[in-house]
Amino acid sequence: MPTYDDTLFDPPAPLAKVTLRSLQSGKSVPDVPMLLDSGADVTLVPQAIIDQLGAEAIPDVSYEVTGFDGNTGFISAVQLELVLLNKVFRGRFLLIDQNWGIVCGARYFELVTLLLDGPRLTWREQHPG
Repeated sequence: MPTYDDTLFDPPAPLAKVTLRSLQSGKSVPDVPMLLDSGADVTLVPQAIIDQLGAEAIPDVSYEVTGFDGNTGFISAVQLELVLLNKVFRGRFLLIDQNWGIVCGARYFELVTLLLDGPRLTWREQHPG
């Protein structure tokens, strides 16, 4: 059962290890740390991982984003596959300059049921039945 991460986050937060795969080359990077954020509107992936994949941002495409601090900016996007809990999600993901990414809750959590156990600082996939 995966645990919450207390080295990157204070208070501890649910962190998944996902695989990111380039649609162009098929090259993949496993164990990419991604915060599970049920309130996120977009999925953000670390730029350093995109560099490892040799993937490139989509030309002439950028998105305006607003951070928690109220600052706005424009960031690039890339087409990838993201593998979370043995499920493959293909799509356009935004790039972020930090060592961990953020998995958008709305897109994934409607397809995957997760049990976030804050008191025990663990999380897991909840299977029906």
